[in-house]
Amino acid sequence: MDEIVKAALKKWPNVPACYGWLGLDARGDWYMRDDRTQHLGSFQSGVPGAKGSRLMHDKLIEFIGRNYDHDEQGRWYFQNGPQRVFVELSDAPWVWRLSENGEVHSHTGVQVQVQAVYLDENGRLYLNTPLGLGLVHSQDVLLASQLVESGQWEPQDVLAADLPNAHQFVLSPQAQQANT
Repeated sequence: MDEIVKAALKKWPNVPACYGWLGLDARGDWYMRDDRTQHLGSFQSGVPGAKGSRLMHDKLIEFIGRNYDHDEQGRWYFQNGPQRVFVELSDAPWVWRLSENGEVHSHTGVQVQVQAVYLDENGRLYLNTPLGLGLVHSQDVLLASQLVESGQWEPQDVLAADLPNAHQFVLSPQAQQANT
């Protein structure tokens, strides 16, 4: 976490959390979701326009990535100064990118080691790592399939709906908050 963020937390410890305003899609892209966008539907709904506006500013994306974490309830968030901005997840808290040499990196740029590989009923490939569970980026499925075919990875069958409970993450902190 950035030092400036830590200092802001100390200075303003009781800033209310923010729900529904930030989303992470299956390609590792961040989306800003204003009030109008949120009224169209949930981030996961697939309703046109409900996803929000894709963030394109490199420095902002890097700042979010450096300050991306989770709480004890499995809700992922971006610590924006003193305010915790909970993230709506399309599929998982991480999106993995693969390189030709077999390295795996998160959508935030952190290199990880694969601990387990899962294949869901829709043919999507997930990797479990020390950072947590994530989806393999769609552009890297060919590389992933080569690792599976060579026997380096042995996917276990899973149901996508079972992954949040099994790997202790919340897809929609906003929906969870509304139900409490």
